[in-house]
Amino acid sequence: MATLFDKLGAFQSSHARFGRFVEALASSRVLPSEPAQRKFIAVVNDTLKACGVHIVVGVGEDAFLTASLAYVGSGKQSAPKNLIFASTRKPDLRLGNALDNDIEVMSDPMDVLIYDRPIGSSGLLWRDLQAWYAQTHGIEESQAKKSLYRRLEGCLPKSSPPQALAFTSFFKTFTTAIPELPVLLPEVWFHWDPQTVSRRGKEALLRSRMDFLLLLPGGARVVIEIDGKHHYSDTDGRSNPRLYAEMMAADRALRLVGYEVYRFGVHELQQPNAEEVLIAFYRSLFERYSLLPHHG
Repeated sequence: MATLFDKLGAFQSSHARFGRFVEALASSRVLPSEPAQRKFIAVVNDTLKACGVHIVVGVGEDAFLTASLAYVGSGKQSAPKNLIFASTRKPDLRLGNALDNDIEVMSDPMDVLIYDRPIGSSGLLWRDLQAWYAQTHGIEESQAKKSLYRRLEGCLPKSSPPQALAFTSFFKTFTTAIPELPVLLPEVWFHWDPQTVSRRGKEALLRSRMDFLLLLPGGARVVIEIDGKHHYSDTDGRSNPRLYAEMMAADRALRLVGYEVYRFGVHELQQPNAEEVLIAFYRSLFERYSLLPHHG
């Protein structure tokens, strides 16, 4: 096997290319038999687990298995049933059909975006979101690219320049590679509560909404939070241990159901090198998952 891989140039290839090679070996194009696919995947996973990765199995359009490499610990999530994001304010939602989990937007439809297409083993890529946006709004994809970017950027709180910087830095980092990379979704609702802030308290929003979410291949979910003083202090600026404890409890809850959580302090993103810090983080994150193109 080592001789074959050497002849194929596998040992000299990038991590991403080698990963796609392994996935292809498990595909129905190479193994047009589900039992053969399962046997191959079981053997490969026994070897891969020492490297901290494994093959996550799905079902393709041809009813055969699909294979996606992911880090051990990811890939256990089912696809999101409702992806509610890009909210300019807390949306007014209701269950139109509780049996089917259909959600209706009762306020201005532009208050929020709801992605309603299946999310496969490759995660949610920018090209997928762009194609959905173009079809939903009845516009050309070339026009949808700029329109969607402006829509996502426009939902970011005007009171948080560091959050806006985290968004613009992401797109500046990868430029032409963006269509094939997971999209950085802003203002994503994780837990929606119909009660008003006056009933629950504004701290409830810290546990309800994610600043950013990425849905990566293999079911991995990455949350990025930009923490201002309100995450850990009272309105008078004094530290509040209760708020900090609640934030940590929310992080633990997310991690236990399979999310990765990364936090940036506002102070860090107000420094002169803030953009460089963000760019280095995004590159390291995608390199960890072997998502960057070979020339990236």
